[in-house]
This record gives sequence, structure tokens and C-alpha cells, in this order.
Amino acid sequence: MQIGIAYSEPGQQLWVTIELPEASTVADAIERSGVLRQFPDIDLKRQKVGVFGRLVKLDAALKPGDRIEIYRAIFADPETVPRRQLEGDD
Repeated sequence: MQIGIAYSEPGQQLWVTIELPEASTVADAIERSGVLRQFPDIDLKRQKVGVFGRLVKLDAALKPGDRIEIYRAIFADPETVPRRQLEGDD
């Protein structure tokens, strides 16, 4: 079966499509994709993963055409992010 894997860091993105045997898991796909070698800072014990935007565990079974997403923390620098005024606050 064919599945896709997506991961992104600032300035660098990965989208790879791979073939896997039936009954493969999310962990199997991530390992086979090579994303862990390309992005050695990925820590699957801390980072969440999803399939089409829905959080899943690493042992979740895959279906043909699934897209696995590896999520990372997003940090916002308060000095560079404009503050939003609260509604009714002038």
C-alpha cells in the first residue's frame, strides 16, 4: 500500500510517498521513510503524530493513501508577533 509522510521545520519540509506491506503501522512507515535519519532531532517519545490531522499512536494501523504527519512544537517570539486587542478594549 502507498502512504505519505509529512514533516516540516523552519526552512525545510519533507513530503515522501512510500510503499508498505499491508498491516503496517505508523511507526513502521516513519522508520522506513528515512525521516528520522534526515531530521535526527525528531523524538517520537515526545512529539505527536497524526493521520490526516487526527492524533494517533505509533502502533496505529494504516490504510492505503493515509498521510502521516509528525508534529513539532511551534514557538512564537512575543516581540515579533503582533498583539491582538481584546474585543471592546480600546
